[in-house]
Amino acid sequence: MRFRDYPDRELMFLSLANTVAGELADFLRRQDRVSLCVTGGSTPGPVFDTLSGVDLDWARVGVFLNDERWVPEHSPRSNTALVRQRLLVGRAAAATLVPLHAETATPEDALEALAEGIRPWLPISVLILGMGADMHTASLFPGGDRLAEAMGAGAPILLPMRAEGAGEPRITLTAPVLADAMVTHVLITGAEKRAAVEKAMTLDPLEAPIRAFLSNATVHWAE
Repeated sequence: MRFRDYPDRELMFLSLANTVAGELADFLRRQDRVSLCVTGGSTPGPVFDTLSGVDLDWARVGVFLNDERWVPEHSPRSNTALVRQRLLVGRAAAATLVPLHAETATPEDALEALAEGIRPWLPISVLILGMGADMHTASLFPGGDRLAEAMGAGAPILLPMRAEGAGEPRITLTAPVLADAMVTHVLITGAEKRAAVEKAMTLDPLEAPIRAFLSNATVHWAE
């Protein structure tokens, strides 16, 4: 794990956006198309704001989420809406949004179709993960109903997940897909999450799912 400690959040967001932009540009020089897999929630919004204005060949970039809450896109809890509103605007509007949600009653109803949409964009070129204070990442929650399956080496691309504290049913990329990313960043803020990521390094991934991705990740933290 590489740990980057920033004096403030604004600098961290700008630095991470610039780093990711450089990494995407490097992949675009070597590949026909590349993928950017991002976390949802409120934290990455400023990173998206900066990235959206970067001069890249966005038409060759596929963007998709680590996970999604099974809510309509008009819901304030929709991560897809966040990506549309703050990342896929400006220059980045030319990127391809690879869906992680469909208008079905449950994630199980759309699982296979969504997985087939993601498959051509794998392995992930650049991955931005978040982490909860409970050490979950994506929708890989400690105690999740299908966590062991999702963390296993033979896991499919996507699985549904239900867990106490998760709220709605979720759909998530599984551990093998996330771990196979070419470049991984973890974005966290606050003392509680810094303590959690340090604790995670001492635990089994089934107790602290973020642990499965830390060895090859750069963790970006600011108070």
